[in-house]
Amino acid sequence: LEEFLNFTRLKTSWRKAVLIDYYTAGFLWAKEMNFSLIQLSGFMELLNFVLENISDKHMTLGDNIKELERAMAEIGETDSEQGGDLNFFTIEQGKAIIDYFINSLFQYYRVYEFLFQGPR
Repeated sequence: LEEFLNFTRLKTSWRKAVLIDYYTAGFLWAKEMNFSLIQLSGFMELLNFVLENISDKHMTLGDNIKELERAMAEIGETDSEQGGDLNFFTIEQGKAIIDYFINSLFQYYRVYEFLFQGPR
């Protein structure tokens, strides 16, 4: 992941080291969930989405949860319904994804805010 994300000098960048750790943990969790390749890709996109909401958009916890809710609203829809980018997840997988974000990111939101928005 270090090479894929174009990170260098991890020994001197806590921010990049934390990102590598979080992306790796997310990837391994998704593999343990036996997600298909497209589901794995969709999950990693969601993971990146919520992290960018903190780092680039400086969203509050409440706003980031609302954005995730909007993205996840399409889960479980069939082709005959509205159907969006995440309709390849089942409702149970969607619940597991939400639990993952609650336990891994939202629970420690202040730490991630400080990491991305605080002084170096």
